[in-house]
Amino acid sequence: MAFFPTLRRAATLMLTPEKTISKSPNTWRSIRAIILSSWFNVLLVFIPISWALNFALPNQHSLIFVVSFLAIIPLAKLLAYATDELSIRVGQTLAGLLNATLGNAVELIVSIIALTKCELTIVQSSLVGSILSNLLLVLGMCFFAGGMRFSEQGFGQSAVQLNSSLLTISVIAVLLPGAFQMALQGQSSYDKPSTDSNILKTSHGVAIILLFIYGSYLVFQMFSHKALYSDSGEHVQQTKGYEGQNPWLQLRHYHRKIVKSPRPTGDEEAAFNPTVPTEGADLERESASMEDTDSVIESYMSVPVSLGLLVGVTVLVAVTAEFLVDSISGLTASGAIGKEFVAVILLPIVGNAAEHVTAVTVSVKDKLTLSLGVAVGSSIQIALFVIPLMVTLAWIMGKQLTLLFDPLESIVLFLSVITVNYVVQDGKSNWLEGMILICLYLILAVTFWFYPGTTGIFLC
Repeated sequence: MAFFPTLRRAATLMLTPEKTISKSPNTWRSIRAIILSSWFNVLLVFIPISWALNFALPNQHSLIFVVSFLAIIPLAKLLAYATDELSIRVGQTLAGLLNATLGNAVELIVSIIALTKCELTIVQSSLVGSILSNLLLVLGMCFFAGGMRFSEQGFGQSAVQLNSSLLTISVIAVLLPGAFQMALQGQSSYDKPSTDSNILKTSHGVAIILLFIYGSYLVFQMFSHKALYSDSGEHVQQTKGYEGQNPWLQLRHYHRKIVKSPRPTGDEEAAFNPTVPTEGADLERESASMEDTDSVIESYMSVPVSLGLLVGVTVLVAVTAEFLVDSISGLTASGAIGKEFVAVILLPIVGNAAEHVTAVTVSVKDKLTLSLGVAVGSSIQIALFVIPLMVTLAWIMGKQLTLLFDPLESIVLFLSVITVNYVVQDGKSNWLEGMILICLYLILAVTFWFYPGTTGIFLC
């Protein structure tokens, strides 16, 4: 899930704290707002279906997995919605902390349940997959969608470079235990139990350091250098429209000529091509509407209803995620689909699907800095907070979860971070860069489809 659950109003609150908040609606209006908050709510029907299947047909693992998979998607969206509503009531500082803490709640819940069931491989693989999904798929879709409207889109280069450095640190922390083990394996005095024990102790120490880095990152972002994360200012590169007519619009016109449809009007053309100036459809007016220039931030839910929704959805996610995790072993036992593909590719889609739509929508409206807050910010949270937190929780629970990840996953994570760092280093994006990231993610998906994975090094 995204670092900012609902980008528009979360950004409004973080960047313009002087705005007032509207009066809380009554309970009925709050419930009505929940029901109409997103079309994803249609998928809520799969919650009772998944529960019924789990108890009535416990051996139908494939069916339970698919239905539970679909049931968690709207729950992730509602969890983000409840978090956003609470964040606008608690002030700027606590809003950022609340969004940061609950931003990846679904991934955290799934990982904790898998940890309690001693599915250590699923814990590690799903968290790596979440980072890959955000860095490659989400960011690539944002660049591609924005590039279909703008020739080049600019964003805050300083903040993105800093975020790339943080991701690099987290990747180093994942690679070092593997290097630790490989360096000692060739020695005649190699003692596997002693080495495994040292790797476990090393992981505990590194996890605490990573948590400290994440805390420092929050202070940097919310207090000392919060201006760097604004979507406007001297640090943000200027967005450029296409010279002449938008080539994507020309393709659209060509398709319409084939089906003998009338040529689009000036307003319709300008809505897709920012280089065509027409009355009532200029970019500045659209940007102003996105920044919410009104002096009042509208609240859709009361605080009690928001808290109730947050607690209720968390419970539903926990129960449904338990059914999902339980069905993975049965799903992969037939060999038709591998556990690595499920954990690295499919599970991250559950927690991120709802916010992917929001990030892409905002990037089309030239708010790419906020889209980066979703993709890169969420990846940082997984790498510097969720992963070391899971290692620490496993330490407390007496389970041997380490930072020694699957070798292929570690290499893929390193190469993905390096690729993204090259793509964003100039502070500009275009559609081809987005396509490159998407295609790289598809390459990884094909690879993990055939990759059987390695046997867990540590057991519960």
